[in-house]
Amino acid sequence: MATAPASTNGKKEIVIEARDIVVGFGSHLVLNHTDLDVYRGEILGFVGGSGAGKSVLMRTIIGLIPKRAGTIKVFGVDMGEASDSERRAVERRWGVLFQQGALFSSLTVMENLQFPVREYLHLSQRLLDELAIAKLEMVGLDASVCNKFPSELSGGMTKRVALARALALDPEIVFLDEPTSGLDPIGAGDFDTLIATLQRTLGLTVFMVTHDLDSLHTVCDRIAVLAEGKVIAAGTMETMLASEHPWLKSYFRGKRSRAGYQPQGKAAT
Repeated sequence: MATAPASTNGKKEIVIEARDIVVGFGSHLVLNHTDLDVYRGEILGFVGGSGAGKSVLMRTIIGLIPKRAGTIKVFGVDMGEASDSERRAVERRWGVLFQQGALFSSLTVMENLQFPVREYLHLSQRLLDELAIAKLEMVGLDASVCNKFPSELSGGMTKRVALARALALDPEIVFLDEPTSGLDPIGAGDFDTLIATLQRTLGLTVFMVTHDLDSLHTVCDRIAVLAEGKVIAAGTMETMLASEHPWLKSYFRGKRSRAGYQPQGKAAT
């Protein structure tokens, strides 16, 4: 589990505040007056059914998808009202790992890692190289992958390189979109451990879009659930397991959940 979320005067510090968010594509509303808070220092697991809009909210928060209504504040800055320089200063404080890694296919691993650094900082090539290697080591890789292209990497290595790039600017918030998708159970477990270790070591706030129940059980401090365009529940795993809401019961206590799994040939007692 992550370290306890930071608090001010006994209250948890909100670092991402989404209020009354409306996002749609044509006549279809994906997010319908959605509210969500993310607290400093927590790992928040953001779940929902396929197509519910989990990644849409994440992409709206980071500015890749426009909203029709509502406000988004990050570190207290209203991202809709911020100037270009204010917005750029906030973006400098977060990193993003997209579902498929989103590495630039024409760039080497080292060039991918250095790309965000070149955008914000003016460093010598020697320092850029040292920084890239240091970030790779943080995610369990080494300099031997520096000159490889994304097409030469396994799925697990791609995820780790993408995470290293997300950490390149020493962010305070990391957005993870389905970080364990496409990984085998061992690789997914290792990646969960890596995320928890990095969060604890670096003091990160982690916003994790996921459907991986093992991740939710093992590394998330809190879970928020999106359904029918709104966050219908937010709390600990214990809160989710105790809920009688039909969707929550089906997801967290259904046949494929830890609570519902029974070995073949054995009935529940």
